[in-house]
Amino acid sequence: MRHRSSAGSAVWCVMAALAVLGSGCQTVYNKTLENVFGYEKRELLKKSVAALQEEQQQTQEEFKDAMTRLKELYAFDGGELEKVYDKLKSSHEACDAQAKEVRKRIENMEGIAKSMFSEWEKELGQFSNPAFAENSRRQLQETKDRFGQLSRSVHASEESMKPVLTQLKDHVLYLKHNLNAAAIGSLKGEASAIQGQIEELIARMNASIAEADNFIKTLPQ
Repeated sequence: MRHRSSAGSAVWCVMAALAVLGSGCQTVYNKTLENVFGYEKRELLKKSVAALQEEQQQTQEEFKDAMTRLKELYAFDGGELEKVYDKLKSSHEACDAQAKEVRKRIENMEGIAKSMFSEWEKELGQFSNPAFAENSRRQLQETKDRFGQLSRSVHASEESMKPVLTQLKDHVLYLKHNLNAAAIGSLKGEASAIQGQIEELIARMNASIAEADNFIKTLPQ
């Protein structure tokens, strides 16, 4: 137990150090876990899918907050409009930052999956037992198919962020240039469209989060 605790502490130290250096160190982090701590690519992929899942959940919260800020904006009926603008601007920036993090997580997940599938494919030729080789080949294809479904789902949710971010940016810029009550009236015409887009985005994210759960549960042990 002492050895496991020590190794766990070392992993967290590596994670903390690489987090300080930035997202460009993700590959170094993966290699460190694989080479130094003996993590299999399968375990790295599980961790990556779980990290993406968590990032999507955080992103959902940011877009829900943006929905709240928009409702406050559309309901504006006197007061300090600049405060409403500042809140919406901050919300847009937070959503944009989260969208970038989700993209990075997707890229990392797909890079690990590609490496794992390549290694698995090569190792099929090492079997001396044809039945074992065939079973492993079938399992590889099934895992590829499930990962393909997960990949399509997360890309669909990532794509659905783009029109929402565009609309949010337009709102922020319009208010910046026209910080008055008349501007609110002009933006109210867009209320239904952007709220519908945010609701669609949240639904797509829920689907990809569920897809990630399913993939993690069915990944070979």
